[in-house]
Amino acid sequence: MKYPQTLLYLLLFIFAFSCGDDPVVPPDTEPNPPAIKEGISWSPEAADADKELAITFKAVSTSPLFNYTGDVYLYAGIISEGQWIYQPSSWTDNNAKYKMTKVEANVWNIKLSSSIRHWFGSGETPVTKLGVIVRSSDGTKKGIKNDFFIPVTDNKYKPFQPGAIKTGTLPAGTTQGINIIDNSTVTLVLYDKDKYGARKDFAHVVGDFNNWTLSNDDKSQMIRDDNSGCWWITLTNLEPAKEYAFQYYLGNTGRDPVRVADPYARKVLDPSNDQYIPSGTYPENKVYPEGAIGVVSVFRIQKEDYNWKVTNFKKPLRDNLVIYELLLRDFTQSGDLGGAMAKLDYLQSLGVNAIELMPVQEFDGNDSWGYNPAFFFAMDKAYGTDRMYKEFIDACHQRGMAVILDVVYNHATGANPFAKMWWDAANNKTASNNPYFNVDAPHPYSVFHDFNHESDQVRSFVKRNLTFLLEEYNLDGFRFDLTKGFTQRTSTESNAHVYDASRVAILKDYNQAIRAVNPETWVILEHFADDSEETELSNAGMMVWRNMNDAYCQTAMGYPIDQNNPNRSDFAKTYYGTNPSRPANSLVSYMESHDEERAAFKQVAYAQTPLNSDLTARMNQLATNAAFFFPVPGPKMIWQFGELGYDVSIDENGRTGKKPIKWDYFDVSQRKALHDTYVKLINLRKNHSELFISTATLDWKVSAGDWTGGRFITLSSFGKNKQIVVVGNFTNAAMTASTTFPKTGTWYNYMNSPETLNVTSSTMNIAIPANSFRIYSTFAP
Repeated sequence: MKYPQTLLYLLLFIFAFSCGDDPVVPPDTEPNPPAIKEGISWSPEAADADKELAITFKAVSTSPLFNYTGDVYLYAGIISEGQWIYQPSSWTDNNAKYKMTKVEANVWNIKLSSSIRHWFGSGETPVTKLGVIVRSSDGTKKGIKNDFFIPVTDNKYKPFQPGAIKTGTLPAGTTQGINIIDNSTVTLVLYDKDKYGARKDFAHVVGDFNNWTLSNDDKSQMIRDDNSGCWWITLTNLEPAKEYAFQYYLGNTGRDPVRVADPYARKVLDPSNDQYIPSGTYPENKVYPEGAIGVVSVFRIQKEDYNWKVTNFKKPLRDNLVIYELLLRDFTQSGDLGGAMAKLDYLQSLGVNAIELMPVQEFDGNDSWGYNPAFFFAMDKAYGTDRMYKEFIDACHQRGMAVILDVVYNHATGANPFAKMWWDAANNKTASNNPYFNVDAPHPYSVFHDFNHESDQVRSFVKRNLTFLLEEYNLDGFRFDLTKGFTQRTSTESNAHVYDASRVAILKDYNQAIRAVNPETWVILEHFADDSEETELSNAGMMVWRNMNDAYCQTAMGYPIDQNNPNRSDFAKTYYGTNPSRPANSLVSYMESHDEERAAFKQVAYAQTPLNSDLTARMNQLATNAAFFFPVPGPKMIWQFGELGYDVSIDENGRTGKKPIKWDYFDVSQRKALHDTYVKLINLRKNHSELFISTATLDWKVSAGDWTGGRFITLSSFGKNKQIVVVGNFTNAAMTASTTFPKTGTWYNYMNSPETLNVTSSTMNIAIPANSFRIYSTFAP
């Protein structure tokens, strides 16, 4: 029976009074709910895989989501064997399922219903830990800096329990990685000794050869060799032509196990990226196996042989080296090796004799500059198959062009197996016991996770990788990224350049390893360090990058000086001979690189009239730049499409984002004229090499003060049998330049043959139109 509320109150009052106690008066409101904890909290606190879980986030004042008014989403996954699984399809997957409900200002909530297992759809996968991130709808703001983890009890499905350790001696002749023993046998070897000598408690393999089933039998459990610091397992009765995918499963008792691919694998499968690679780019991909978690490694016993068409390629001399830096992604519409192959005739006709590929070793994702490497022995499938890489290099060699590979050994991403094996999940970085990586970079330039190049393990790995790349791909050289970071000395922006003996020794060690394979291999360093350090490295046979972007952008815009740097437009450092202690041809100078703003963009954005509005003037000014770049002795590098006056900013679509591909520029007459200027200047180097060897002499006036009267170059071969004079007008008005000629007689207009000039005295007045140049030679072009 239902009583009126007033009657119930009366009965309660009478009952309380009759007992001799104070009357009980019901409260006017409900009791205050428990305070919401700051950060991430959950209820019930004892999370159960088969029960509902409520997750609450309260932003503190320092959180990027504090006072945020937009939608907030949960990015969550089940942590299984060190991997996030069953998480949203992408970082910014704004499916309504992941949207959190705003409870009050700075507080959001979401319920995983009807149970954790059901919400994730994880089936029979054991659920013992959740990874949780709270983010803004566009993914630019995270509620807390580091990933957050919630322990979960699973009473239905239990994780695999490794058996007792088995020990045994590593088979003779095997090395870390995948060892092909015979036509049906492979031995897998994994190093696991940490920085302090401690080992993992267990290691297994799981893959196609054991139906992706973890067990404690001889098809899964690895054997530990205490002397080598490795685990190993020999697999038999394999099919020689079949591709086998596999992973290592290892860890310590009482801690989460981790799965990793083999760091030495020639091929890896990544379920989050491979599906987006067009079949035309990579037509032979293996289906990602059921039972795998995360990136898997692949091997095949029967190696695919490649018959090189060019077996005795002769590299161009460093005197005449002109490198074309190329990002496959942004070079053609297909953005792959096939597209680049179709453009090799164009590059050959341009006259360049070396192509420098930006990094192509397996990197995270498919859309990248490549400076986020994860696997160093696998070429990234986003650009093509392993065979396609070899075909590309072979085709370059057929056209007389060398191939230089940009390699990244300063760092690796968290997907790298060596990073994952010793990982600090709480801080989302490599752990302090990691034998390969520093917890934090000692230098100020690092990204991702910093290799410790004083570690014997790192040095061995890098040298083995360099040897492999040379022997497998017939490469002609390497450009090392961020070599100033190959140090353990703590530094800042102000002193990172200071001479570092350890860094020098490390780089010399790598250089010696390269020369042991092929002593003619070029080694180019992105170093930008102390002059004495760069000189010592150059004396050891290496070259260093020389960034002249500031100077050539300044002149491209038509400015002789900068108020903060009066010498900014000075070209002098383009030439190795500016410092007499440097060996010849030790600088690779460039006006633009992948990492610098485009001069043509700066013209449009910052120059004055007419350079900011007149395409003809802009291209002529860039041609004048080229006339004071290519005739300077020493190796030169150009960035792709610089020869067409590419004027899209480096920051278009984000600094490392995809850029518009402008092959249509070739059909614009002013841009085609710039291209043709590049061709003639490069051919000058190629056809008259006497002017560019170390015995040639360079006299020039190219300082900021050399502006209103023109800039000049005089280049003479040994014995002065061949000479050229370059005179340039970087101003926006015609000028008459008083030009010094080293001899009288007939000189040829090199850019406009068969026009000649009769030089009757040592000084001649030469009329130079605005934004233009002239080159005169003692020889017919």
